[in-house]
Amino acid sequence: MKVKAFKAWRPAAGKAESVASVPYDVVDAAGAKALAAGNADSFLHVVRAEIDLPEGTNPYSDEVYSQAKANLQRLMDDGVLIREENPSIYLYSQQMGDHLQYGIVATCSVEDYETGQIKIHEKTRRVKEEDRIRYVDTQNANTGPVFLAYRDNEKINAVVEAAKGTDPIYQFTAADGVIHTVWKIEQVAELEAAFGEIPATYVADGHHRSASAAKVGAKRRAANPNHTGDEPYNYFLAVMFPESELKILAYNRVVLSLPGTQDEFYEALAQGFNVEQNGVATPRKAGEICMYMDGKWSTLAPKVMPDATDPVAALDVSILQNEVLAPILNIADPRESNDIDFIGGIKGTEELEKWVDSGRAALAFSMYPTSMEQLFDVADAGMLMPPKSTWFEPKLRSGLLVNTLD
Repeated sequence: MKVKAFKAWRPAAGKAESVASVPYDVVDAAGAKALAAGNADSFLHVVRAEIDLPEGTNPYSDEVYSQAKANLQRLMDDGVLIREENPSIYLYSQQMGDHLQYGIVATCSVEDYETGQIKIHEKTRRVKEEDRIRYVDTQNANTGPVFLAYRDNEKINAVVEAAKGTDPIYQFTAADGVIHTVWKIEQVAELEAAFGEIPATYVADGHHRSASAAKVGAKRRAANPNHTGDEPYNYFLAVMFPESELKILAYNRVVLSLPGTQDEFYEALAQGFNVEQNGVATPRKAGEICMYMDGKWSTLAPKVMPDATDPVAALDVSILQNEVLAPILNIADPRESNDIDFIGGIKGTEELEKWVDSGRAALAFSMYPTSMEQLFDVADAGMLMPPKSTWFEPKLRSGLLVNTLD
C-alpha cells in the first residue's frame, strides 16, 4: 500500500469537541440542523451545508456545494481550524463501552484504489457518488475519511503502542458517550514503510467517498499535462484499522407492506424455511434470521443452505434477499425499492418492533452480523455484497482531520 503523511487542517486547541461531527450520511438535514444548533464551529455546517440554507433546499443544488465551501473556508479563516506546518500521520482511537479500536489516519493512493489494492465489497449509487465528487472537487478537500480495514501487522502494532504512550492532541467524550482520542505520530517514515508491506486494504465504510476521491484524482490527472503522481490529488484521507479490533453490527431490514395476505406469505415462506414462533428477537448464530410480524418474533432457518464456496451466496443477508425479499415480497432490487428500509443494529431490535407496531412497516427482519472474514472473502473474490450488509460502530467523527488537495 502507498500511504503518506499529510498536512492536516485540524481544530485549534480547545475546539475539537465543538468542531467534530457525526458523518454526513448517518443523519438527515433535520437531525443535522438540530445537532448543530447554536454551534457555529460544528463541522455539520460543512458536511451538511443545507442546514444553513432555506428549509426544503435540494441537497444536490449548486447552493449547497457553494455554502459548504464557504463554511469550510470560514472555519479556516477564523482560526477554528489550523494547518500543520509539516506532513504528519495520526493515531485515532474510539472507545464505545468496553469496545476500543485504534486507527491510523493518513492519506491513501488513488492508484491503489484504481488497481484494486484498496478492495471494495459494495456497489455505489450514481447519485451519491456524483454528490461526493462535487463536494471534494468544490471544496478541494477530503472532509470525511474513508474507513479502511487491514489484516493485523506486528510492525504497525509496535508503532501504535509507542504512540499510545505519548500525550494526545485531542480527547473528548461525544454526546453519544463515545470517547475520541487523537495522537500525532512521529515515526512517519516507519509507518509508511510498514504499510508498504501490506498487500491490500478493504473499504469497511465509505465506498462513495473512496470512489469519488478516485474520480476527482483521475479528473485532475487528465487535466494536468505535467502530472507526476506526487500531487496531493493522487491521495485521499483514510483511517485504517486492524481487523481484530473492528466490530460489525447487524444491519436489519423492515418491509413496509406485504404483496398479499399474511397467510399467503407464511405459506410461501414455509416452502424454503423452518419457521419457529419462539419469541427470539436476535439470531443466535449465522444461518438464522429472526422475523417480527403481528406482534410476534419467529426464527427462520433455511431448509437448504446455499453453496458455502460462494462467499456472497453464503451471507445471511443474501439468503434473505434471494429466498424471501425477491421471490416472495417482490423486492428484487433493495437499492431502488420504496418498500424496504434498513435499520442499523446499534438501534436494537426494539426499533424494529416500533416500526411494525406503529404500522409504519408490515414486518421486520433481525440479522446475524456479517463477519470481518466474510467481508474479506467477498472483497478478495472481487465480488459484491447485497446493499446494507455491514454496520460498523462506533462511527468516525468528521472535522478532526481534514486533507486539502493542494
